[in-house]
This record gives sequence, C-alpha cells and structure tokens, in this order.
Amino acid sequence: MIRRLFAFLLKLSLAVFALGLLWVAYLDATISSTFDQKRYALPATVYARSLELHEGAAVDRASLERELKWLGYRPVGELYRPGQFARKGNALQIYTRDFKFPDQFYEGARVEVRWQNSRVSAIERDSKSADLLRLEPMVIGGVYPKHGEDRILIQLSEVPTILARGLLAIEDQKFMEHYGFSITGIARAFLSNLQSGRVVAGGSTITQQLVKNYYLSSERTISRKVRELIMSVLLEFHASKEEILEGYLNEIYLGQDGPRAIHGFALGALHYFNTPLSQLGLHQQALLVGMVKGPSLYNPKRNPERATERRNLVLDVWINEGLISREQGEVSKLMPLDLEGQESLKQRFPAYLDLVRRQLRLEYRDEDLTTLGLRIFTAFDPQMQTSLQAATLTGLKAASDSPELESASVVTRVDSGEVVALTGGRALGQAGFNRALDARRPAGSLFKPAVYLAALEKPKRFNLVSELVDLPLAVELPNGDVWAPENYDKDHRGSVLLYRALIESLNLPAARLGLELGPDVIKTMLRRLGVTASIPEVASLSLGVGGYAAIDLAAMYQTIAAGGFRTPLRTIRDIVDANGDPLRRYPLAYDRTVDRATMHLLHFALLGVMEEGTGSSLKRLLPPDLITAGKSGTSNDGRDSWFAGFSGDLLTVTWVGYDDNRTSNLTGARAAGQIWARFMAVEAKRPVAYRIPERIELKWIDSTNGRRTGRGCPNAIRVPFIEGSAPSSSTDCRKTDNPVVDWLQKIFGV
Repeated sequence: MIRRLFAFLLKLSLAVFALGLLWVAYLDATISSTFDQKRYALPATVYARSLELHEGAAVDRASLERELKWLGYRPVGELYRPGQFARKGNALQIYTRDFKFPDQFYEGARVEVRWQNSRVSAIERDSKSADLLRLEPMVIGGVYPKHGEDRILIQLSEVPTILARGLLAIEDQKFMEHYGFSITGIARAFLSNLQSGRVVAGGSTITQQLVKNYYLSSERTISRKVRELIMSVLLEFHASKEEILEGYLNEIYLGQDGPRAIHGFALGALHYFNTPLSQLGLHQQALLVGMVKGPSLYNPKRNPERATERRNLVLDVWINEGLISREQGEVSKLMPLDLEGQESLKQRFPAYLDLVRRQLRLEYRDEDLTTLGLRIFTAFDPQMQTSLQAATLTGLKAASDSPELESASVVTRVDSGEVVALTGGRALGQAGFNRALDARRPAGSLFKPAVYLAALEKPKRFNLVSELVDLPLAVELPNGDVWAPENYDKDHRGSVLLYRALIESLNLPAARLGLELGPDVIKTMLRRLGVTASIPEVASLSLGVGGYAAIDLAAMYQTIAAGGFRTPLRTIRDIVDANGDPLRRYPLAYDRTVDRATMHLLHFALLGVMEEGTGSSLKRLLPPDLITAGKSGTSNDGRDSWFAGFSGDLLTVTWVGYDDNRTSNLTGARAAGQIWARFMAVEAKRPVAYRIPERIELKWIDSTNGRRTGRGCPNAIRVPFIEGSAPSSSTDCRKTDNPVVDWLQKIFGV
C-alpha cells in the first residue's frame, strides 16, 4: 500500500514537474520571441511644418518667440545650452537643437536673428553669416493604438547619466547584481503582506516591473507574482542589463493626457516640461524619477506640493548615494517645478490630425501606424492655425450671440494645395465631430462659378458681358413638384450682364444658365474643379443642391485659385521610419483641367465680388493693399453661410451654420465672411496678381449695357475677353473728361 502511494506520488510529481517545464518553456518562448517587438512597438509621430527663416522673411520677433516657446525653448539672459533663446536689443539669439529632417541632419548651433521693419534682415550661425535658419518642427500629435499608449523611443546612450543611475538608486539599487528578483525585496514585501492579510506590496525589481508591463496584468495575486518572477529570470537570461533598463525607460507609465497614456521618460519630459529629455535640469529629472512610484499621486499639475516633496526626497537619495554633490542637490530643491513651458501642450489640433490620419490610412494599415514608429512630416502651420482659431471665435461672436452656432474652415496654400490649417467646430481643442470633413451641407452660391466657367468655355456664345435673363422661373420636376428659385432680394432686373450676375450672386440668371447648359455639364465642370463628393444631376445643381463638406469646396476653389490647375489637397510632405530613413515623399502633383484664359475671366468676376459685390463689405477688415478674390454663398432658407476666397498665397473656405440644420438668417458675408476676412487679414501676405494670359484682350465696356465704349466714357470699365469674343456693338461715346470707373485701374493700377 505504501509502495503504491509512493509510486503514485512520484508519478504525480513527475507529471507536475513535466507540466512545469512545459509552462516555463512556454513563458521562455513568449519572452524570446516578443521582447524586441515589445520594445520597439511605437505609434506614428506627426510633425508640423518646420519654420524656415531667411533674409527678407516676413516673420516678426514676437512670432518667432511664440514658435520657440511652442517648441519648448526657454528665455534666458545668456545662452548656455540647446533649447534656449535670449533677447539682445533688436536681435534674438537662439541655441538651436539637433534634428534629423527627412532630407538632412541639421546640427544645432548658436544663431542670431536681426530685424528691420518687421522683416528678417540678417542671420548669423556661429558668428558667421547664414542664408537659412531651420527650426525643428513641432510635434502636433500621433497615431496611437486603441489602448491609447504613446511613447517616444530613446536609446540608453541618449538618457542623461544622472537620470539612469538615479532611477536605479530609487527603484532598484541591486539591479546590476541580481538575476531578475531580489530576495530582500521579496522578504520585505512578504512581511508587509503578512501584516495586512492581503497582497499590498510586491518587492519588484525593475526587471519584474518591465515583465509585468509587457506581459501581465496589474492584479495582485500569488499566481501572477509567480509568473512574474519566473519570466523575470528568463528575461535576464535572454537580454542584457542595458537592454532591460532601456526597455524600462521607454515603457514606464508617467501619467495621462486625456485619452493618451504617457509612457517613457522621453515623452514624459515633453509632456511635463516641453523639453527634450537630454536637456532636463537635475530638478526636472528628479521629478520624473519620483513620479514612477505613483504618476497620479505625484502628478505635478494636480498635486504640486506632494510632487515637490517627492522630488526633494529623490534628490536627498542622490546626494547620499554620491550621484550629485550636496550643493547641486540643495540648489535643485530650491528650483520651482518648472512646468511653465506648457503653451504648446495647450494647443490641440484634433480636426487637422483627423485629416492626416485619413490620408495615412489610404496607404498604411492601422497596425503599421501604431507600431512602426513612423515620423509623419506635414504642412501644418501652427501660427496660421492659431490665427484661424482666433478668427473663428471672433467671427462667430460678430455674427451672432448664439453659443450653438458652429463653424468649419480649411486653409490651403495656393501654389501647392497643401492644407496648412483647419478647424472642425467651435470647440477648437476638442476631438469630436469634424465639420470640415463630415458636415455635408448644400453649397449654395459657391457652385455658381462652375456654372459660369462652363458657359465661358463657349466664347462664341458667352462672354463676361453676355445678357442673362433675370425673371421668375418655375420648373416642373419629374416627381411633379415645382422648383421656383428666387433671388435673395426677391427683385427681378429683367436682364443682367453675366459678370454682374456673378458679382451680385443672383440666383435666377445662374439657374436659367444652368438649365440651358444642362446639369450634366455642370457636374462635369465640378469634377474637373476637384469635387469628389456625390453630385446629383438635377435642375437645382447650379444653386448648390446636394451635400458637401468644407474640404470638398476647398478642393474646388483650390483649382480656381491656382488658375485652372487641379491639385489634390494634401497634408503630408514626407514619411520616414523610426531610424529617420525616408519611406515616402509626397511631391507636388497637378493637372490642368480648365483653360488659363477661361479661368482668367472668372478671376475678373471674383475680384469684382470683393470690389463691388457681395464681398465688398469685408474689405474694411482687410489691409488696404491686400487684393483678394472671393465668393459668398448662402443655402436655401439661410441655413448655411459660406465664404470662399483667396489671395496670392492662401485660399480659405469657411462654413457657418447650426448642426440641427435650422435657419440662421446669416448671409455668406455676414457670418462665414467675418471669419474668412479676419484670418486673411492676419496671415495672407501676397495680393492676387493680375497677369493677362495669352488669348486675352481688354476692351472698354459700358457696364450698363455691355456695349463697347471709350476710355473715360460714362460707366466705362475694362473687361477681359478671349480674342474675338468681345461684343461688336458700341455706344456713340468717345473719350471725354468724365471720371473713369474702371476698378482694374483702381485695385491694380493698370
């Protein structure tokens, strides 16, 4: 009987031992096959454009200082390390940082920038004249995995020596000696747990903490601790101490930024101090190390006193361990928490990042975007975004006191089609419904330029002074309904010149012209201009029926502003991998879809909108020397207010309305135009140029009847025509002493 029992127990023991070996083998395989992958799984980082200064650049000192603060540069009296700037009379001295751009490595240096009349007059780099100052771009966000973890990968060699050694002094003094676990730590934890009657302490080494974060849950159970201990020993077998410490430095949780979890000391340095890890002071390094014990408990933003006490305790340990001198420690204790460099962290750009992510996902899997550490360089301009956000709030207030009135805007560069700024709603810094991309509303009068372009492509039939009928219209639809559009002012002029109908945004002439051309022709023109949304071929298409987002109309007006070159709107310039090696470039791509001469005729009319049409009331908000072209739009019953317009360098499309689609009774100029004009007044630098292309000739026209007339005659205005398409009939007037009303002369001096 005893022998049988002994045999049974022996077999059971062997079975348990075998299962244990299999379990250990499984844990070993898990670590050996996934440790490197775990260490380097990184979300994509999205950067703004890099600010580049050269002699003559129209960037004043205040704007440059604001940009430097966003980048985490600190104002000082004298420069002594990278990441600082100092005011010296009319000059600004900057100690720039190293940065690896997609096309070059830019080494940090001492730079001095001088100004004259709000323009950069000279740049010196290390006391030598330089042609260019290139600042590193600002990080504006990332593409994170579903669990929201974010980190910036850093190598152990890039970590300040004091921080690395100081972390071990606080968290695991025997790290370099043990094999994954500490007997004394386990004993201490065992006594604490025994006294409390439950698991309250773990006695974990850094290796055990890393194993728990990588592979295990946070539950406090004996079985989990056993797995943790075994896997820690196995990890010590497979990885060096340096690899384990590096993994820990990149993995450790240091707090929360909304839904984004802050992991690793590199990102923690940026999150709390807006300063790269390599440039932190001792007092900042000690604060981060102290937070490891409890990121929420010692959060310096919420618990500054507790965080200060913890930081000073860490400094005392460092003094006692001989890592720093007593003088260094005491000076560091007197330092403030130093969180003032938080301006950039308050900048939230969820709407723009939404557009970036959508464009990325056309070519990359979500898994790639959240694990490969891609670096995404975009055209985003934080200065323009700040101006757009300010203009949005001011413009909405000027239009209405309603807090429910919403807005969306898209800003592009005319010469490249790059989206440089974007707002998706009134709550500018909060993620949510992105109206610039997803609020699909009728385009109203913003479609009229497409109607007139389609007509002007037929110069034997139409020109800018062709007479259009402005009388009531009723069209029976296939379903039996009657479509009867009206002008905004309910007036009927009988007849009106084509360019005047566009300048005054009259509905009836546009509707009649659209019916004459056919909805299919209008739809084709909209496609040629870049509208990719669904377009219904119906009678009311000429007045903007359908659903279109601001981004759709920005694509359309980008083609118009670029003189007929259709350029796909883009945000991304370059993508590089985690090592900084180029993966993909996004060069300028364009295709001429509208003849330059025909587009020139439309530009003439859109300039007139701002000079004497529906946009003329906005001129008071613009600088007197900023020549712009634009078009207002109001959808049926005043539900949507639109304004699209461009200067020589920027195009902006703005929508204003209510989410529930109720009537706002706000015209395009009265609401959307208020935001548009306030933004363009600050950021647009180049006026619209008036270059007469080939096949275009200017003729003096009587603006009251469209007939040829003479310079100086009553109501004389110069109008462009495609060669051979000007009217043949003329007035009897010849040159007189009457004042010339030509607004081309007025705004261009030609």
